[in-house]
Amino acid sequence: MTAEDRGGSAVRVITGSARGRRLKELEGLETRPTTDRVKEGLFNILQCDIEGRRVLDLFAGTGQLGIECLSRGAASAVFVDRREDAARLVRENLDLTGLRDRARVARGDSLEYLRTLGETFDLVFLDPPYQAGLLEPALELLTRFDILNPYGIIVAEHPADKVLASPERPYRIRRTYRYGKIGLTVFRRDGNEENEE
Repeated sequence: MTAEDRGGSAVRVITGSARGRRLKELEGLETRPTTDRVKEGLFNILQCDIEGRRVLDLFAGTGQLGIECLSRGAASAVFVDRREDAARLVRENLDLTGLRDRARVARGDSLEYLRTLGETFDLVFLDPPYQAGLLEPALELLTRFDILNPYGIIVAEHPADKVLASPERPYRIRRTYRYGKIGLTVFRRDGNEENEE
């Protein structure tokens, strides 16, 4: 699959301190970088929810989503991927963008990482391989262990025809966006003091 087949040219940082920086990509079909159109839509949605936030990029692949957040002023980002070549590539991309000082890369199973996590985040990206059946288990672990800070956000990328179940409070689906064959569902955690609609 070429970059053109995926709906964009090279993977680049859209804006911020690393704007225009081209990121290295993984070979093969297992990693499917988020297309330019979807990434631009995603960061239009999140533009006011990034600066100063703690980010978790699960199933990180190239690390482009977490790197985009760091470029836009996120306080820190943790990248998790089970593939050694992906973890190495994320480190290289962090070096290319000059953002490694605010990042941590963990090689390992994303679900196991969630089970043993001892910290919380403001923004979590979930973009597992579509056929792997990992999205719902990851969402279940994130909400069961309450890994988000108050008012935190989870963004899940999935096939556009897939409908994700509503989680239990204090989590809720904010909205699902569709970009051709790709869907983005945004979940939000309530604040600790409120549960009203």
